[in-house]
Amino acid sequence: MNPIITLTTDFGHKGPFVAVMKGVILQHAPDTRIIDLTHEIHVHWPAEAGFWLSRAYRYFPAGTVHMAVVDPGVGTERNIVALEFDGHVFVAPDNGLLPTVFENGGHFKAWRMSDEWHAAQGWPTPSNTFHGRDIFAPLAAAIATGRVRPADIGPAVPELIPSLLEEPAREGRELRGCVVTIDHFGNLITNIDERHLADLRRPLIRVAGRQFTLQQTYGRVQPGDFLALINSFGVVEIARAEGSAADGLGLGRGAPVFVADDY
Repeated sequence: MNPIITLTTDFGHKGPFVAVMKGVILQHAPDTRIIDLTHEIHVHWPAEAGFWLSRAYRYFPAGTVHMAVVDPGVGTERNIVALEFDGHVFVAPDNGLLPTVFENGGHFKAWRMSDEWHAAQGWPTPSNTFHGRDIFAPLAAAIATGRVRPADIGPAVPELIPSLLEEPAREGRELRGCVVTIDHFGNLITNIDERHLADLRRPLIRVAGRQFTLQQTYGRVQPGDFLALINSFGVVEIARAEGSAADGLGLGRGAPVFVADDY
């Protein structure tokens, strides 16, 4: 099979940045299949990239390399790491992006790219502002083709910088989470997993002064009505049938969401 590399960035689609990274990958690994996971991560927020990676990587074949570049510290002394987890490899800055991938358990191994190893590769001198092109792309290509193992790039890293996205926590009788991202439809996607609701007989979702019991799907309410459901990635989502929950509720990323048992 040809190697697969997925791309996750906050670059958007203005300018040539994503295309140039793909060009560099193909220079180093012409047979690579490159798949865009998303380039619409909220700018400068690695936690959202980690959230999507943790819920999307398992739909790709084992051995896939997932390259994530949400890197507000580009050009500084922050580490670049390659991480092995669950049969996949993740290449990203060590800035809180990756811990969400393995937060539900499982063993990971991670290595930090050393300056000595980087200098020995013969890659062009990197710019101070586009490591996605100059470092991450050739590194991901080398790992995907098997020319380089993650363990080759430098010393092992036993711990990573923790995610800025905190796990849902109990506050009295309620579980508090937050909105992580907003999709194309205006659905508010939270960090509250279905597993967090396992002990609740009838979960009641509270957000922006409104309360919702869980529905199975969007069509179970009338057009324009708000609802809560477990979405296709297994997390609580606040939606509006045939409309935008984000616009209708005036909420964005980071908005608190509470869950309690509706006795």
